Amino acid sequence: MRDASFARPALPQFLPPQSHRTVAVLGSTGSIGTQALELMARNPERFSVGALAAGNNWELLAEQAVATRAPLIGLANSDPAALEARIAELAAQTGIDYRPQIICGEHAAAEVAAAEHCNVLLNGMTGSIGLLPTLAGLESGKLVALANKESLIVGGALVKAAAAPGQLIPVDSEHSAIAQCLWGGTSAEVRALILTASGGPFRGYTAEQLAAVSPADALDHPVWKMGKVITTNSATLVNKALEVVEAHLLFDVPLEDCRVVVHPEHLIHSMVEFTDGAVLAQISQPDMRLPIALGIGWPERIPAAVSPLSFAESMNWHFEPVDHQTFPAITLARQAAASSATHMAVYNAANEEAVHAFHDGLIKFPEIVATVTRVVEQHDGVPAERVSLDDVLAAERWARTACRTLMGQPSNPDQLTTSLNVGKQN
Repeated sequence: MRDASFARPALPQFLPPQSHRTVAVLGSTGSIGTQALELMARNPERFSVGALAAGNNWELLAEQAVATRAPLIGLANSDPAALEARIAELAAQTGIDYRPQIICGEHAAAEVAAAEHCNVLLNGMTGSIGLLPTLAGLESGKLVALANKESLIVGGALVKAAAAPGQLIPVDSEHSAIAQCLWGGTSAEVRALILTASGGPFRGYTAEQLAAVSPADALDHPVWKMGKVITTNSATLVNKALEVVEAHLLFDVPLEDCRVVVHPEHLIHSMVEFTDGAVLAQISQPDMRLPIALGIGWPERIPAAVSPLSFAESMNWHFEPVDHQTFPAITLARQAAASSATHMAVYNAANEEAVHAFHDGLIKFPEIVATVTRVVEQHDGVPAERVSLDDVLAAERWARTACRTLMGQPSNPDQLTTSLNVGKQN
């Protein structure tokens, strides 16, 4: 039976309407985090910053800490003494007495996610390292605004089991759009979810053309400004593949009913097709502040989160089918997600390793998905009914080792990125 968490008329509110939200922001120095802090600063009557966490950028983290006066600060990898000294220096310059609690180390993000004085968690981390903090936020009873899609992709069964109705809110623009469109009907009236894709920088390329593209080419996205991994994933359509699986898990719609259409302008962020033939679309500027605002304020909207589109001028919108033969990532993800509860953890981990290898000049662009395919095909998998966190983490470690072996790289476990290694956190 489909989950009615996002559909009218039964729209659950995990927190009371118009309640003040105290937000813990993970990945605060990244794109999602900085935009969220900007939104909250403009709406102090609705939000306060209860905690911040970042990976390496302690200089910016110190500035954010003093600006927000968040009582709890988490830092994964850098020198805590330098962070503490910089916060004290900036506080003195500002003329305030501010001495936050500082948590450092690989589990800092998860500890911040569980902070009792916060009632909202915004997980803006990148990669599967976000899984443990997501689980910590859910288990501590927070509303979780999830920009870290890998949490759900990698730990789908675990995350869904931990989440109460209305507790997990998507921040990806496509899934935020779907959640809004679902307000237009009941879950039983949904026929299909239609995710839009910009097509990335290589829309219309042939396989031969893809073989010659460079890392710089892959980072030249026509619409969004994002980090290295997610921008590369957009170029391979791996990001859209992950979003298909995420939509399937979030909204309890079968994989075959989670469709993708290329919409280069990316002003329609996704659509929902209903059983009567109606299609509802969410349309807005390609600006992440809108889904961020809706995520942390769910289900209320935050006024003037972004500027509206102007329909006083002529504009053309285009729609194209996905070239699945040239860009096989979506087909592979559907197969992986249907195979077992750990196959998508393998898919995601192998992809992360392959993306880094591409940017290091070790493999060509088409070899990213080709390598992921070979690793996924070798995995046995664990059924959802008996999967554990240890199973997911073990599958990730296996996938990273297998991927590196295929690419001729060292497979020393100390060199592998895992969900317990927060080295790639923003």
